[in-house]
Amino acid sequence: MKRLFLAAAAAMLIWSAAIRAEDIAQGRALFERRCGGCHALDRDKEGPRLGGVFGRAAGVVASFDYSEALRKSGLKWNAKTLDRWLAGPETVVPATDMNFRVPDPAERQAIIAFLRSKGK
Repeated sequence: MKRLFLAAAAAMLIWSAAIRAEDIAQGRALFERRCGGCHALDRDKEGPRLGGVFGRAAGVVASFDYSEALRKSGLKWNAKTLDRWLAGPETVVPATDMNFRVPDPAERQAIIAFLRSKGK
């Protein structure tokens, strides 16, 4: 019985890792297509660098000129705040400079999985 449980637990871990890898790969493609015009992971473009965004306070990358509203927002980037932000930045921080949205929840989740995989 114990072996069966351990085998089932191992199978679930392998399965969830495979799903996660698929989500991250899909998220990378979506990030490049939907976000890459303005953002990169390792350098500022029209928008700030997004590598290590998880756990970071909003508006703190020293090399980027954020809107005053975002700098003063008090947001900390995590799955919930990124989901809300990508769904409608202006509803999260009125007067923000970003006006691009990702309306599809599945696309937002894939992009968030990719960004999460890029560390803190």
